[in-house]
Amino acid sequence: MGQMGFYFDADNCIGCHCCQVACKDVNRLEVGTDFRHVKSYTTGSGWDVHMYHTSIGCNHCADPACVKNCPTGAMYKDADTGLVLHHDDQCIGCRSCVMACPYGEPVLIEELGVVHKCDACAGLRAQGEQPSCVASCPQRVLEFGDLDELRKAHADANLTSDCYVLPDSSQTNPSLVMEIKDCMLDEDCDPFVL
Repeated sequence: MGQMGFYFDADNCIGCHCCQVACKDVNRLEVGTDFRHVKSYTTGSGWDVHMYHTSIGCNHCADPACVKNCPTGAMYKDADTGLVLHHDDQCIGCRSCVMACPYGEPVLIEELGVVHKCDACAGLRAQGEQPSCVASCPQRVLEFGDLDELRKAHADANLTSDCYVLPDSSQTNPSLVMEIKDCMLDEDCDPFVL
């Protein structure tokens, strides 16, 4: 198996937050703590206004900054799946990984004194199910699997790992392929709170 990752069809995402809520539920996260973030943006002006949404969790990067900056080896890259995972018992809660991630995805759980993050729902996948974010999406805009297979399945799409509101993918080589709207490349955009 090669590098596992996510496909996101931003062209058909409606910004409903079902993926974010499902992730929060399955991971039993407290208020204010999320492993997946849905954000909305507007671009344009006058009669030419556009809106789009992003749904981003841990991108299980090929070159993860969180792993490079973890002083204890608690944050590591799984050799079989390429997923970025975490050993809680080795974590000292220093937040080096949190500060290093350009996507802001690892989260310090203060009550426990350790960092937690998306593991692509390892427990659900062990039972043959999809990650909760994928399974809960009513528009079916999220998929999880081998990155090469995801690219083949969407070979007719113009796939990218970049859009204006996300960090430059060359920083960490995220395991994320997206089908985006043209307006997602417009630097003249504003966050839109639904």
